[in-house]
Amino acid sequence: MVFSIFYMIAAEQADEKVRKVRGTLTVDHLRVSWNKGTTPYLSFFTKLMRPKLARYPPRMIRIPRPPESSYKEPIIAWLYYDAPFSTISGHTNVILDIPGGGFVAMDPRTNDDKLLAWCGKTGLPVLSLDYRKAPEYPYPYALNECYDVYHTLIATRGRCIGLSGAKQPRVIITGDSAGGNLATGVVLMVLQAAGSHTSKWPGQDTLPVPSGLILMYPGLDMNIGNWMTDEQMALIQDRGTRSTNKNILRRKSEDYYKLTPATPHPSDDEEDITSTSPQSTADGTSSNHSHSSGRPILPKIPSAELPSPEMAHRIHSRSNVAEQKASVVSSKPRLLKTRLAMSSMISYFNDRILTPEMMRAMIILYVGPHNRPDFSADFLLSPLLAPEALLADFPKTYFLTGERDPLVDDTVIMAGRLRQAKHNAFVNRKELGLLEKGEIFHEKDHVEVALIPGISHGFLQFVSIFPEGWNHIFRCARWMEETFAKEDREAREGTEWGNRSRHHKRAGTESSGDEDRPLEMSSLRLEKGSSPSRHRRGTRGRRRTTGRGEPDVRRQRSMVSLASEDDLLGRRMKGLAGGLMGMTENDD
Repeated sequence: MVFSIFYMIAAEQADEKVRKVRGTLTVDHLRVSWNKGTTPYLSFFTKLMRPKLARYPPRMIRIPRPPESSYKEPIIAWLYYDAPFSTISGHTNVILDIPGGGFVAMDPRTNDDKLLAWCGKTGLPVLSLDYRKAPEYPYPYALNECYDVYHTLIATRGRCIGLSGAKQPRVIITGDSAGGNLATGVVLMVLQAAGSHTSKWPGQDTLPVPSGLILMYPGLDMNIGNWMTDEQMALIQDRGTRSTNKNILRRKSEDYYKLTPATPHPSDDEEDITSTSPQSTADGTSSNHSHSSGRPILPKIPSAELPSPEMAHRIHSRSNVAEQKASVVSSKPRLLKTRLAMSSMISYFNDRILTPEMMRAMIILYVGPHNRPDFSADFLLSPLLAPEALLADFPKTYFLTGERDPLVDDTVIMAGRLRQAKHNAFVNRKELGLLEKGEIFHEKDHVEVALIPGISHGFLQFVSIFPEGWNHIFRCARWMEETFAKEDREAREGTEWGNRSRHHKRAGTESSGDEDRPLEMSSLRLEKGSSPSRHRRGTRGRRRTTGRGEPDVRRQRSMVSLASEDDLLGRRMKGLAGGLMGMTENDD
């Protein structure tokens, strides 16, 4: 508490002391630092400065594991609901929050400002998880916990938190910082399970995709690198998002121009525009060597001063630049050859909230001493690596990050990948004739990005001294309401369309009743010595009844689903022949 006041008064001197401590970071340092918001003194002052957002305090509950889980311990969670608990049964929409804390610290109570605001503004139950932390529970324990909660929430139809269970609940998942990593991982696990046919049997339902996903300054790449790749820069520089990412691009340009003040700066239109078409060589073959051309047009250099061809950068003419500009006007992000650009983690190396030393410590503690993950392929650890096939099925996603956040690259790259996957899927559906010709791709139906100027990491944790943060908390609440309202409209429109189409169906007749039913093969069990004809005569005109005299409407036991036409004919002939010969199923 005293050091926090000292930090506010003499930040530079306090920074020196903090750097010395960060040089020998331990998990205890991280936990004491990040959990201080729950200390009695800071908690008291935070409550005094917090507006009246909700009338009812949160409740701690336990969520049981689904039967399919490998773990049996229940999961602790906090339920934020601004009404008497007896009224929660009438809800069918739920917000599932996964808090951050570098995988090692912070429980839901450190996010009271945000969670109380959401439950108060939306009136919905907000379930925030107190998942078990590393290093005691390393990867992937916390991820499996979050997935199990979502599984239980859907499988019990919300009864595990007090809902009536009359209808399957719709869920929006939210996560900040490390919680954003876990929230994205849960969605990927749901999509991966839905696409895996090896783990399902007939009649088993797959988990539905969440209605929406909110990621606040998420950490989506555990493989910390110094430099941006061409593919990553292409996603950030896409013309459709250049206005959103303009300050990010300017910052990356400044990394170079601060070192060379005399170098003229290119305009925004000229910046980083290159051709992706292969250059033809003298023998007619294609050459795809990477050359940097994202710099201003240079005067022609005499050939005597040119370096060797192996080291020289290709200089394009003005006509080539015009062609390159025209080729960039495409809805799909393209591979752009760019100047050297540093990642945001290195650009904001001296960030006071999230430093490289802290990131390194969190990753080591989260992965644990016995794991050796593939940082270049494990997309549940680094969701930024998720395959496009899964990203194309992602729910609508809202990103909220500060422009000076060391993790801002994770946000803009993931948003670019989602946008690209959704657009490619849209084009494919249109080419297959599944969409109308005049239908247009609307980016905001799939991805929204809000970058807050001049703000670093974790700004929603201290809205008491950053009042503007309340606007972003309330904006998230409105986004939740709009997402659920849109689903309600789509459900009503679908129901109305189904009712209209039902009037056009052919009226059933006596002979068409069985034709409209799914094709089935029923097996007859004949008593020994009885004939099929006698069996039919004995049952004709009678309705089978139960012991109470009520008609028995149970369907006869059917065979398994038929794999092909040949199998259908074979089973049909076998069934008829078996009946004529007095055989039963048990004779097989």
